[in-house]
Amino acid sequence: MTNKIKLIGIGAEGRASILPIYETWINESEVLVGGGRQLSYFPDFSGEKVEITGGLSDLVEGLKIDRRRTVILASGDPYFYGIGASLASKLPLEVYPSVSSIQLAFAKMNTAWHDAYFTSVHGRSMVGLAQRIDGREKIVILTDHTHTPSRIASYLLSFGMTEYRAFVAEDIGGENERYSFYSLSELANMECHPLNVLILIQTVPRPHWTIGIEDEEFSQRKPEAGLITKKEIRVLSLSAMKLSARSIVWDIGTCTGAMAIEAAKIAREGAVFAIEKNAADLENCSKNLAKFRTDITVLEARAPEGLDRFPDPDAVFIGGTSGNMEDILTVCCTRLKEDGRIVVNAVTIESLSEAVAIFRSKGFKTTITLAQISRSKPVLQLTRFDPLNPIYIITGSRMKGEVT
Repeated sequence: MTNKIKLIGIGAEGRASILPIYETWINESEVLVGGGRQLSYFPDFSGEKVEITGGLSDLVEGLKIDRRRTVILASGDPYFYGIGASLASKLPLEVYPSVSSIQLAFAKMNTAWHDAYFTSVHGRSMVGLAQRIDGREKIVILTDHTHTPSRIASYLLSFGMTEYRAFVAEDIGGENERYSFYSLSELANMECHPLNVLILIQTVPRPHWTIGIEDEEFSQRKPEAGLITKKEIRVLSLSAMKLSARSIVWDIGTCTGAMAIEAAKIAREGAVFAIEKNAADLENCSKNLAKFRTDITVLEARAPEGLDRFPDPDAVFIGGTSGNMEDILTVCCTRLKEDGRIVVNAVTIESLSEAVAIFRSKGFKTTITLAQISRSKPVLQLTRFDPLNPIYIITGSRMKGEVT
């Protein structure tokens, strides 16, 4: 193919939103590609119309060998959560964006949009939305027929996000245009036009949880000192995992969910998958997830059972193995992505020895930190230190090119 395909964005006003030169290109083309709504704007087009109804792979392959003059129609800016990004690396394109519905919605609000956070649940899971948006002041969420504004409002209320006020712009620029502010409680009971933009504005600042949440903030079982990875060990283990914003994380033996919650707050654009065999601990975990506004995938199972349901991880934290150290580490070492890290917490020298031997057998580079932490405690008018149990923090890392 020598001629570039023109990818033209169409605004909310349909055909009236495009420049005259764009309409000329459309009329002179031999093939017009787009969604049903975009194609309906040009009922008098004389060439072949190709409606996009599903995946793009077959369409792309056909366009690669088609020598006819072709125009593809898209909504708004094709490079903003549109088909432009999917097509740009596969086809020679000239892209002509239009004003997006989001820009129009902010114009109706009389509010700037350059500092907004954008995310989408259009055609994708809503899992993880809570930690992605928590604490952000201005948020745009792209919706779909399943993840409607009312469903999103109910979801946010389940995490106590009442500090947000919603602005919904429906059928913006169309015949049934409507826009207004709503409380999340109001929005949860509303039915909105399928074509909508949802914007959240934070009206009241809320306290921000930083890394190293105090142990007593978590719901937990409390024999003696409590079954929880202690704050200081959490911070050291998270550091060893070297998480990024988009990391895929496994937490094996999650118990209260403390490590998973802290990991989710770092990997906000990624995903966290946790596994725990004790139902009572999972009840506490569920309470903690809601309190700290983290939405992760939690599975009740005895690892390594169930790990095959999770995507390959960038990082793994193992807080407990219930005697399955070898089986669990074998799966983790096999599934871990290149440059990934596995962090094991162990309290006995036998577990330390076993973990190091397994990592060595898999060709992993291993480092060990012995954390001996003491916390201050008042004694009348004086201060003494109470030691926590010593913990071995064992890190196994897969370097580039290594194969287990």
